[in-house]
Amino acid sequence: MPSPPCYIVEEQLLRRNLSLIKDVAERADVEVILAFKAFALWKTFPIFREYISHTTASSPYEARLAYEEFGSYAHSYSPAYTEDNFPEFLRCSNHITFNSLSQFARFYQQTLAADHPVSCGIRVNPEYSEIETELYNPCAPGSRFGVTSDSLPDQLPEGIRGFHCHCHCEDDSYTLERTLEHLEAKYGRWFAQLRWLNLGGGHLMTRRDYDTGHLISLLNALHSRYPHLRIILEPGSAFAWQTGTLVAHVVDIVENNGIKTAILDVSFACHMPDCLEMPYQPEVRNARICRDGENAPNIYRLGGNSCLSGDFIGCWQFDHRLETGEEIVFEDMIHYTTVKTHMFNGIPHPAIAIRRMDGTTELLREFTYEDYKLRMD
Repeated sequence: MPSPPCYIVEEQLLRRNLSLIKDVAERADVEVILAFKAFALWKTFPIFREYISHTTASSPYEARLAYEEFGSYAHSYSPAYTEDNFPEFLRCSNHITFNSLSQFARFYQQTLAADHPVSCGIRVNPEYSEIETELYNPCAPGSRFGVTSDSLPDQLPEGIRGFHCHCHCEDDSYTLERTLEHLEAKYGRWFAQLRWLNLGGGHLMTRRDYDTGHLISLLNALHSRYPHLRIILEPGSAFAWQTGTLVAHVVDIVENNGIKTAILDVSFACHMPDCLEMPYQPEVRNARICRDGENAPNIYRLGGNSCLSGDFIGCWQFDHRLETGEEIVFEDMIHYTTVKTHMFNGIPHPAIAIRRMDGTTELLREFTYEDYKLRMD
């Protein structure tokens, strides 16, 4: 057992999720692919390849990880490709979705010159989403994601083979049912011109109360309406949902204004930034999440070990007094948390340079794909 702090992935739980996802894919005749923005621990890819065949990428680093470590071409989407990064996307992808018609027009000719077939698509925005947290809502008014229906010509440009729609976040199949109603109402007239439809991520089919039977019936009905379309789903959370923990230790206990804080050897800001961003209060093993202002024995705020004053979130009640050195286990800390603590979406850190007094600029540090990949060998 490694010494804390440590993320621990449980292979048995991971395989449980993968088995369910594979079963849904087979019974609904769809392809379910892994979104790296939620999970990219490449040492587990041999396990994944037993159940799925492809992944989705949103940066050149993610696309390269798919091609080199997962062993298959990526389904790639980026809000904006550049002349510098598009060749790497092209090298590592066989599906490329563009965020706008102008991006498609700019890069489509390059896809025709690729040494392997590349199927191009456009991201569409149905202007409908039930996501309550604005930070995570890709269909909020003024969103930078996707083409609205009033901006599409009656005849799609030559080369567009698919639509990509993403407007869910840890949602159930009934949300998808309502989404499909809006999607078909706004974009159904173009479906005859397409070969595939990507329904994006946020389908939390491995959650205990998720109605997978309803999901399968929805997807089979979609097939019956559009039998020529290949249907793709690319969830992230569903693959790693409740598959592991973040293990920490109590380093010290302090009290101020009646609030007891157990200071840990992990940080919400550094190791669990999604908790502050979403925001949500994670489950802690053998503890109960407390309401604001609740007065009861053995209530502790858990605080991180960074110098950020707000490096904490909520309070928990334990069944005993905490002691220095005691183990604290945060549940369900594998999906998103492991990527947000590193390079989310495979977006590299900015290089660091110094401009000298003589006007010259010296590069001090540049971050590469190897930094993203995390050396695990």
